Amino acid sequence: MTHVPHRDTATLAGGCFWCLEAVYQLLPGVERVVSGYMGGHTENPSYEEVCTGRTGHAEVVQLTFDPQRVSYEDLLGVFFSIHDPTTLNRQGADVGTQYRSAIFYHSQAQREAAEKLIAELEREGVWRGIVTEVVPAGTFYEAEPYHQNYYRNHPYQPYCVAVVAPKVAKFRKSYLSKLQNAS
Repeated sequence: MTHVPHRDTATLAGGCFWCLEAVYQLLPGVERVVSGYMGGHTENPSYEEVCTGRTGHAEVVQLTFDPQRVSYEDLLGVFFSIHDPTTLNRQGADVGTQYRSAIFYHSQAQREAAEKLIAELEREGVWRGIVTEVVPAGTFYEAEPYHQNYYRNHPYQPYCVAVVAPKVAKFRKSYLSKLQNAS
């Protein structure tokens, strides 16, 4: 009998999903990154509908990861290093509830890890006034195909140059040793 390795899922919202997707695709142990929508009340929302802010969804990335190679806590550490968790419904020039900061947990352990890290970040003064929601994961709706692998497919698109590329560069600088030591 062959051993099937355990995989886990994380779903995070931290502004535009293109930014999160581009960073998590580089993290060793993250095997799949899918951009999509979660946290709303409309079934099968389109990007255009989500952009109105009326569906209640956030732009999210759903990660499939190998917990033997990258911990959920590490995923959260990256999350809090690449977006501003203190701005309600906003990341930079992106404004609206679809750009809110949220951790959609898939287990009680994920919930506890998220709440613990938020408390530590506040206590240590890394961030003050964190508004990140920690809420149960709901139905995940995969974004349209043209949103998947967006930065990889469009690195010279103006938004990617101005917004995504600096986040990727910051991540590479902050986590270079993790990338270099990855198996």
